[in-house]
Amino acid sequence: MTLHPELAEIIRLAAFLVGIIIFVALNAAYLVWVERKVAGHIQRRIGPKEVGPWGLLQPIADGLKLMTKQLIIPQGVDATLFMTAPIIVMVPAVMCFVTIPFSETLVARNLDVGLLAVFAFSSVNILGLLFGAWGSRNKFAIISAARVVSQNVAYEIPMLVVVVTIVMISGSMDLHEIVTRQMGGFWHWNIFKFTASPLMPVAFVIFFVCMLAETNRAPFDMAESESELVAGAFTEYPGMGFGVFFMAEYANIVVGSSIATIIFLGGWDSPVGFLPGVFWFLLKMYALVFTVVWIRWTFPRTTFYSLLNLSWKILIPLSFANLILTSAMLKVF
Repeated sequence: MTLHPELAEIIRLAAFLVGIIIFVALNAAYLVWVERKVAGHIQRRIGPKEVGPWGLLQPIADGLKLMTKQLIIPQGVDATLFMTAPIIVMVPAVMCFVTIPFSETLVARNLDVGLLAVFAFSSVNILGLLFGAWGSRNKFAIISAARVVSQNVAYEIPMLVVVVTIVMISGSMDLHEIVTRQMGGFWHWNIFKFTASPLMPVAFVIFFVCMLAETNRAPFDMAESESELVAGAFTEYPGMGFGVFFMAEYANIVVGSSIATIIFLGGWDSPVGFLPGVFWFLLKMYALVFTVVWIRWTFPRTTFYSLLNLSWKILIPLSFANLILTSAMLKVF
């Protein structure tokens, strides 16, 4: 029996959506384990080891603990904003995975403007943090909200300028097409495409630094500066309300690393010519995720004004210089 094409497409999308949700949940659970293990080894200790072999069941224990905690709505909060904020943060992070191609064929829905769609969805994350902080009516959360907005405005500019440069080189906002233009070995990847601009490695560093700031990761985790703001925007959230925010944070890290892999590192392109494309994509992506974790436990948190000065005085001028240089070289050559 042959299914109707539209019904088959609906079933395929539903299967992909279930797979994406499972992928996001497993990443959120086990990247916490990776983070704690990396932190332990960097600080010359062991990290989780009691629950299961090598502590591998620790994320399950933590998840059960969060799910069994009572969901308390503090007195005086804006209940609507308070309860919807975690959803506003989590749903766009999941939606970003819909258009990310993990291999030549492994993608839920390939869009002609896939790159634009990812940045459109990811920009909603800031609203969730803002609503959660403002709805909490907690002084630490409100200070965090002001920092989140300032940080987001500052770092979206250089990130998007770098993305515009990539679109100029690739001639497309289709993520699949951007990867296809880099096929043929690592010397064709955009990070090494010196014929387009000799500043492409610098552009990759700018994008990576902006990704750290956009996902509120150290040394730019000013929204959740524990030594100053208790837990920042999440101060009043108990149980799974708190847990959903952190699931979204790790989902956004994976999304950011995936986009960096696609636009700079050739996506699923193999540098040596064997093993399936999805393996190479995940290898590159998780290498970037590991670097994000490594940076957290290596560099101290910066001050808020240093964070803003880095963007406005260094990253934005460098990103525009790269854009202008790329435009000139594409015009001439």
